[in-house]
Amino acid sequence: MLLFTPGPTPVPEFARVSMSEETMHHRTAEFEAVFSDTRELLFKLFATDEVIMLASTGTGAMEAAVTNLCHDTLLSINSGKFGERFGKIAKASGLANVEIKNEWDTPASVEDVTKALRANTKIDAIAIQISESAGGLRHNVEEIAAVAKEINPDIMVIADGITAVGVERIDVANIDCLIAGSQKALMLPPGLSILGLSSKAIEKIGEGKGYYLNLASEIKKQSQNTTAYTAATTLIIGLRSVLQKIENDGGLGKLYCDTARRAKATRFALEAIGLHSYPSVPARSMTTIDDEDASKIRNILKSDFSVNVAGGQDHLKGKIFRINQMGFLEPYELAWVVNAVELSLAKLGRREFDGTASRMFNEEYFKSMLGSAK
Repeated sequence: MLLFTPGPTPVPEFARVSMSEETMHHRTAEFEAVFSDTRELLFKLFATDEVIMLASTGTGAMEAAVTNLCHDTLLSINSGKFGERFGKIAKASGLANVEIKNEWDTPASVEDVTKALRANTKIDAIAIQISESAGGLRHNVEEIAAVAKEINPDIMVIADGITAVGVERIDVANIDCLIAGSQKALMLPPGLSILGLSSKAIEKIGEGKGYYLNLASEIKKQSQNTTAYTAATTLIIGLRSVLQKIENDGGLGKLYCDTARRAKATRFALEAIGLHSYPSVPARSMTTIDDEDASKIRNILKSDFSVNVAGGQDHLKGKIFRINQMGFLEPYELAWVVNAVELSLAKLGRREFDGTASRMFNEEYFKSMLGSAK
């Protein structure tokens, strides 16, 4: 079965092997060396002033960011399930929340954010997804962050990069907290989250808030290559192996370029057989198609062609399907996936199969690859 869900993503064999060795105790010099190596590689990936690893899913990192960096009112951008989650975290933590809500195919506008910030001077943090995976949408986080800082230089900008870190280069000049999760572009099992922090974020954290998710405790300990509480040792060992592999196989630039080419070629291939891309601004992390036969297509893909793709949630359940583009995916795998989608449409009597999807994928992907080699 080909796993093409946008999280969890396939875990490469080399990473599985690295995590299969004997369990390492987290309070030892041996693990501190692993931790130090991993931190050094994470600094290259995040390009932030500090990086923190937490033994939690991405939601734990989202909560840690909100509770430690927002002291009064959070402005949350809700264009999907995970943007909605930021607002729920704020309310559950006793913070005020101002929400900008859009349909799941619509990115936040600079104008709406500007209006909200000028209308409520108590807003001291903004939380937004870079890639909102509920609908495969890409927010213009960099421009929104820059405008927010112009209005209030002390505002904290929290960017959920769980389906963006490891997918594309992110400009963190105006981002105070960048969040990643192990089970996405980092190609590991769930259970590890990472936060990249600015120096201004570290200042605002101060002594921190909460207990387990107190970022001040982790900043202190992790700068010493250990953790405040039990580390996710196996996942950190796996993370080191993934980051080393990225570096040895051409670096982040090659990874970003490969991902962008796959995403573009897949979208073009599916649009060429009459399918429609759901988000108005597609993220590179996944290809999202809205279709009245989305559930039937997913079922045929899984039962007849051994391809497992994700569906939609809430009001998009049964109306979209999402194809992962993150990680070390081979182009021949994506060529098979789009071919299988075209075959599924033929089985549904929607169009006669003529190989358009795989041909378009190969033409677009390899044409761009040849162009980049010149």
